[in-house]
Amino acid sequence: MSAAALSPSQAAAKVDTPIPLRAHLRHTGALIRRNLLWIRQDPESMFDAILFPVIFTLLFVYVFGGSIGQSLGGGGQDRYVQYVIPGLLAMMGMNMAQGVGTGFNQDFNSGVMDRFRSLPIGRGSVLFAKIAVELMRMLFATVVLLVVALLVGYDVHSWGGLLASIGLSAVFGSALMWVFLTLGVVMKSAQSVQAMGFLVLMPLQFGSSIFAPTATMPGWLQAFTDYNPLSALADTARGLMEGGPVAHPMWVTLIWSVGLTALMAPVAIHKFRTKS
Repeated sequence: MSAAALSPSQAAAKVDTPIPLRAHLRHTGALIRRNLLWIRQDPESMFDAILFPVIFTLLFVYVFGGSIGQSLGGGGQDRYVQYVIPGLLAMMGMNMAQGVGTGFNQDFNSGVMDRFRSLPIGRGSVLFAKIAVELMRMLFATVVLLVVALLVGYDVHSWGGLLASIGLSAVFGSALMWVFLTLGVVMKSAQSVQAMGFLVLMPLQFGSSIFAPTATMPGWLQAFTDYNPLSALADTARGLMEGGPVAHPMWVTLIWSVGLTALMAPVAIHKFRTKS
């Protein structure tokens, strides 16, 4: 059988030979450059990284800030700004993770991934490059968030805690990206990936301590928030940036991050290699 007659999965299997680590890194770097050039040619793909932190910050601070700020012990909107910004920071990685799944699915449907899988490159290089570029977009969105936060009155109490919070959000976000890369492979369309992401992420976002304290929630919902990794990540960010306990929520966040990566990274790579 000629190489031209091979299916994408057969072609991938044919070239799927052991590749040295140095070659993996070189392939990943080349693919990162390719993805960055694509963003340069399509700047509209950065709209979500720009608009999401602006809209969410202004919406929650000016719509809910007064009432929720009073429930936090007084201070109104100013008090709520200090509460919600660490929570929004925790959301950055999660929201960027959904984008990597839809983009990955679009690349499959356009035939780009079939071309990649026919080349003698490391299979994981394609996925690692996607995650690396998405983390760059997440950092860009975080900078936008911090600029808006300073404009609405956020007071940075600990720059070291801020940097640690950004790093932890990136760790958790990269773990979630493996979930969405898997969805990007197995789902038939980008719309399906978006719909599945909405169904999964919306309860995690609003059933957490990101936007409001959980003490007034019903008991069954508080039980859910206790196991919600976004609550742990938001609480850790507040502890690091505002002062407070961080050990327990940080360990919960790291356990979730390591667990998701260990479980979903092999699945995503396997699905990518064997997708027909």
